[in-house]
Amino acid sequence: MPNTAAPVAVSPLSDRLLAMSESATIAMAKKGRELAAKGVDVINLSFGEPDFQTPQYIKDAAKKALDDGYTFYTPVPGIPELRQAICDKLKRDNQLDFQPSQIVVSTGAKQALANAVLSLVNPGDEVIVFSPYWVSYEEMVKLAGGVAVPLVGTREHDYKATAAQLEAAITPRTKLIMYSSPCNPTGAVFSREELGAIAEVLARHPQVYALADEIYEYINFVGEHVSLAQFPAVADRVITVNGFSKGYAMTGWRLGYLAARQDIATACDKMQGQITSGTCSITQRAGVAALAGGRASSDEMAAAYRRRRDLVLELVKDIPGLDTPTPSGAFYIFPEVSAFFGRTAPDGSTIRNSSDLALFILNDAHVSAVSGEAFGAPECMRFSTAAADEKLVEAFRRIKASLAKLA
Repeated sequence: MPNTAAPVAVSPLSDRLLAMSESATIAMAKKGRELAAKGVDVINLSFGEPDFQTPQYIKDAAKKALDDGYTFYTPVPGIPELRQAICDKLKRDNQLDFQPSQIVVSTGAKQALANAVLSLVNPGDEVIVFSPYWVSYEEMVKLAGGVAVPLVGTREHDYKATAAQLEAAITPRTKLIMYSSPCNPTGAVFSREELGAIAEVLARHPQVYALADEIYEYINFVGEHVSLAQFPAVADRVITVNGFSKGYAMTGWRLGYLAARQDIATACDKMQGQITSGTCSITQRAGVAALAGGRASSDEMAAAYRRRRDLVLELVKDIPGLDTPTPSGAFYIFPEVSAFFGRTAPDGSTIRNSSDLALFILNDAHVSAVSGEAFGAPECMRFSTAAADEKLVEAFRRIKASLAKLA
C-alpha cells in the first residue's frame, strides 16, 4: 500500500536565522506589552529607554526639515553636515581626529555595530567579547560566522575584563574585541589606566581590532570618559561607535554612527548600501541640531539618572538577596540574584535560574526585567533605572513583596 503518512515539515528558514537568539530585552518587553494589553499595570524596567522627551530644539529642527521639503534620499553614510558635526563632536569631547569620509551614519548604533562586525569578521574568526555584554554582540558575531569568546570580568573588578585576561585570551584566530563603556548591562566605566593597559596588549597583537561601543558616553557618574581610540598605538585599529538615543533621548529617531580608519569606514558604507542605504533624512537634520546644541540637556538628564540610581540603590538595600554593585554610568542596576535559585514559587514551580526569576517577577509583581543569561552573566538580572522616580519606587515595592513569597 502507498505510504500516506504526512511528510515531515522542513523549515524553509536559513541556518543562520535558526541559530540566532531573539533579543532578550525585546522579548521581555513584548511579554510585558502582552500583559498590559490584558489590562495589567506593568512597569517596564526591561528596555534601556529614557523616559524623557527629546529636547524641543531637536524636535523643532526636524519640523523645519520637514517644512523645508527635506524628504529625499540621503548619501548612504550620512549627509555632509551631520558627518562634519560628528567629526567636530569627536574632536571636542574625545580628542579624536576624523574626516567626514571616515564617519558612517546608520539607523541606530546597533546597525553601526553590525556593519563593523559584518565588515571585519570571517567565518571561524574569534571575537573576544568583554562579559557581561550587551545582548546583541554575540548574535552579531554568530551572524558573521565568527566565534564569540566571552571574557568574564569579576565582581571584585566591577565586572570589567582586565588587560591580563585579554592577553591570555588572544589566539592566532582572534580578529576583534568588543566592549562598551559605560557598560550595558553593568554600568561599569573603564578608566584611562585600564584602557591604556588594554591598548598596550592590543599593540602587541596587530591582527586584532577593537569595537568600542560608547553609546552611554554622556551618562557617566565618575567624571572622565575615555575612548580607546585616544591611544596612538592602536588608534587605527579602533572602531568607535556612538549615537543619539541615550544622551539625547532620541530612541525612536534611530540615529547612530561609527568612526573608523578609512578602509574600514568605506567597507561599512558598502555594507550599509546593500542593506538599508542612508538613514532617515529628517532624523539626520535633527542630529545636526542635537550636536550643535551642546551637552546642556544631556547633562541635565544624566544628573536625573544619577539621582534615580541612588534612589534605586537605597530601595534594593531593603530587599534581601539582591546583591547590587554601584554602577558608575548608564541607567541600569545589575544585581546578583542567585540567592533565589532553587526556591519555590507559590504555584509550586522552582526558580532554577534568572530567566525563571524574571518571568516570576513579571507575572507576580508585574515588573519586567531581563535575565542575566542574555548578557553572559546567568547569576544576575538587569533592571533599567530610566523610569520616573514614582515608577521606580512602586516597581521595587512590588519586587520586594514578590520575592518574599519565594520559599
